[in-house]
Amino acid sequence: MLRELPTIAQLLKGLQQVPYLASRNLYRVAEYFLEQDVKKVEQFCALLLQAKNNVLKCDDCFTWREKERSCFFCSSKKRDQSIVCVVETWQELLAIEQTKGYGGVYHVLGGVIYPLNGVGPEDLSIEPLVARVERQQIKEIILALSQTPEGEATSAYIASKLKEMPVAITCLARGLPVGSSLGMMDRVTVFKALSERRPF
Repeated sequence: MLRELPTIAQLLKGLQQVPYLASRNLYRVAEYFLEQDVKKVEQFCALLLQAKNNVLKCDDCFTWREKERSCFFCSSKKRDQSIVCVVETWQELLAIEQTKGYGGVYHVLGGVIYPLNGVGPEDLSIEPLVARVERQQIKEIILALSQTPEGEATSAYIASKLKEMPVAITCLARGLPVGSSLGMMDRVTVFKALSERRPF
């Protein structure tokens, strides 16, 4: 059928490149946009371009920031710059922020080491983290990675890179279910895991 609808086929092919968009939802998303009027689709595309042009990653912590503004976390005088919570993605950062119980700063890795998917340490912001510890007065690194084999391996790798440095390395309490993703936990569970963290 799609051979007779090459334009829709191309749209679906483009949507397949979006991570985390389940294949069963591709048709729903395509249908949603096709049913909207042209002006609404143009507005949506304009928002995407605006975000792409005006939002970038902080050079220090790799969280998102507005191009014309300083990083919200790194520039804050109210946050403890000596405590750095290491997370996989922005989603985990938001999960921790929602607890309203953490006052330090962050470092976003961009994922975890996953050799089967071709993701090695060099593909993540691990070396910038090491450099950050070397040049800043950081007292504690909290490894807040998901408790999956890949997350544990990534935490162990980071700990090995920092073991000779005068910085405390802690991890979240084991109240989180093994194999769980931090970004999917409720804020009370995340808060307890963060507040009861232990040495790694």
